[in-house]
Amino acid sequence: MSHFRIVPAGDSALIVEFEERIDPAINARAIALADLLQAAAIAGVRDVVPTYRSVAVFFDPLRTNYDTLLERIERDAGRPAPDAGRQAEPLRIPVCYGGDLGPDLGAVAAFGGISAEEVIALHASATYRVFMLGFVPGFAYMGIVDARIAAPRHSTPRVRVPAGSVGIAGVQTGIYPAETPGGWQLIGRTPIKPFDANRAQPFLMKAGDAVRFYAIDRAEYERFA
Repeated sequence: MSHFRIVPAGDSALIVEFEERIDPAINARAIALADLLQAAAIAGVRDVVPTYRSVAVFFDPLRTNYDTLLERIERDAGRPAPDAGRQAEPLRIPVCYGGDLGPDLGAVAAFGGISAEEVIALHASATYRVFMLGFVPGFAYMGIVDARIAAPRHSTPRVRVPAGSVGIAGVQTGIYPAETPGGWQLIGRTPIKPFDANRAQPFLMKAGDAVRFYAIDRAEYERFA
């Protein structure tokens, strides 16, 4: 069983911290705890947010019995670890790699000492776990990226990264849901929207999901878009 600790974050939040590493098993514990606490609908709890290896519990101190909440968190956090390998069928996401849509593909290839085609094959051959959502609505932090293409982020971020850009930052990969600044290595772009407020379900992905990318050419990309 993984160890954990509970750390106050001011007077209206508690942080449950599991072991400090990027690991599907640790992440599965965090997501399972968040699901349990959300399902419990504890009076005064405003939000429960899982991350790579922790869970933030935000509550109204005037409406929440602190001791009861703490006891519930301790009990649920101590439950046996779920099976991190049990995931639903992967969500398949098309990507047009390279060119003006993936300006850093060559740099990632140089990092790994391999060809651009091999970068694409490696990136598209893995099944990634959505560890958490953050940064902007719909941005899914996914991993774990093959070490041969796990290039570090840029030391100076770009001012504008186009929506749909697929990037790598170390062992993480992700899709920019909107045009924002960003320092990840951009290897391609997808026409699929990770976040769309007009959809019945705005978020395409959630923590714990499985994702696979597949390559499409520019003509296919334009048809999707």
